[in-house]
Amino acid sequence: MDSVQFTDAPPKVLVIDDESMMRLQAKKILQSCYTVEVADGLPSALDILEAYTPDLIFLDIYMPEMDGFEALQKLREFDALKDVPVIFLTAAEDSETETKVFKVGAADFIKKPYVKDVILERSKRILSLSRFQKSLEKEVDRRTAALIASERKIMNLSLQMVKTLASAIDAKDTYTNGHSVRVAQYSREIARRMGKPSDEVEEIYLIALLHDVGKIGIPDAIINKTSKLTDEEYDIIKKHSSIGAEILKNIQEMPKIAIGAHWHHERYDGRGYPDGLSGENIPEIARIIAVADAYDAMTSRRSYRAALPQPVVRGEIVKCRGLQFDPLMADIMLSMIDEDVNYDMCDKGCGK
Repeated sequence: MDSVQFTDAPPKVLVIDDESMMRLQAKKILQSCYTVEVADGLPSALDILEAYTPDLIFLDIYMPEMDGFEALQKLREFDALKDVPVIFLTAAEDSETETKVFKVGAADFIKKPYVKDVILERSKRILSLSRFQKSLEKEVDRRTAALIASERKIMNLSLQMVKTLASAIDAKDTYTNGHSVRVAQYSREIARRMGKPSDEVEEIYLIALLHDVGKIGIPDAIINKTSKLTDEEYDIIKKHSSIGAEILKNIQEMPKIAIGAHWHHERYDGRGYPDGLSGENIPEIARIIAVADAYDAMTSRRSYRAALPQPVVRGEIVKCRGLQFDPLMADIMLSMIDEDVNYDMCDKGCGK
């Protein structure tokens, strides 16, 4: 038979067998194709492995101090050897031994006495399979990394687009620029304090960024009016919830994206709009955004008034707890207010 050919450096092989004649025979056959080291048992093999990492291990099953199955378990404890294929060497003929060989994770077994063509062909096949598997794993890792990078790029781009849209919405109101970002930040913090997982927290942040997207369809003259709105004008303002829901409803990648825009003006007591939902019939995300939105409205300068003092804001949250706001979300916002000793949570000094 022709020698097995490899395009790069010969693979390294370790033979562990307590029988000296078998070790010598195996080495003589294998060294024509491979770099070969031999050991008479696990202790001497471990000494060799300190400076030698094989690509393939031949392991005798029946050895006096520790059989091959136990030795394999010990070898697998080393990170560098976890994926090294092992071929068992055995003189046994029973099917039970053959079955156990594969159950413990061996790549193959070869019966003694050795037949040169068999040992070379099987070692070549196992090494080729091992190389193919490693190559496949590297390709999977490469493609996974590329996919993750692509998804991250898309997510960053999507976030930038959402922020740009939120900024465009806020720009319609001269007095509340940055409102959508602040409401999103408060909503994210409320969700975090509720113990939501990080991916859900960030989803709520994105949803809150677009809670006022429907104001795109409201005339600037009404949004920036400095005097009290008429009933007709207020009815027009209220339409921004339904307009926002209509704009966002077809974004299939984020099926929850329209929740904030649609229901952030619902009240816990059922007196809100557009649908008059109450209590836990209001989606939780909308209940979170509702208290965040109200807080920012009170702590921001408006066309018709200055920002309210912190005690007044806190008092309104307390008064509306269980009426306008879900008690849980109200309590979390109250704790955030109490921690904001300098009253600069919304923006440095904006509430002073």
